[in-house]
Amino acid sequence: MEGEPAMGTVLSIVMLAGIALLVGAFILWRKGGSPRQALLMVVLALVCFANVAIWTVPTSDGEAPLDRIEQGAAD
Repeated sequence: MEGEPAMGTVLSIVMLAGIALLVGAFILWRKGGSPRQALLMVVLALVCFANVAIWTVPTSDGEAPLDRIEQGAAD
């Protein structure tokens, strides 16, 4: 569909958000901020990375879910 961002762009933004969360958690922890908040930021970053892995890591048939979506869009 026109006007929708490509899935690769969305996954790139999610990866950047995960990295930003990790950096922010480290800075918060070093400055003596709330340890619970820093831990939650790390957990959220791990969830972001897991979501990207789910979409990009190939399954047992050798094809990633992202590839299936892009093939369907091309048809």
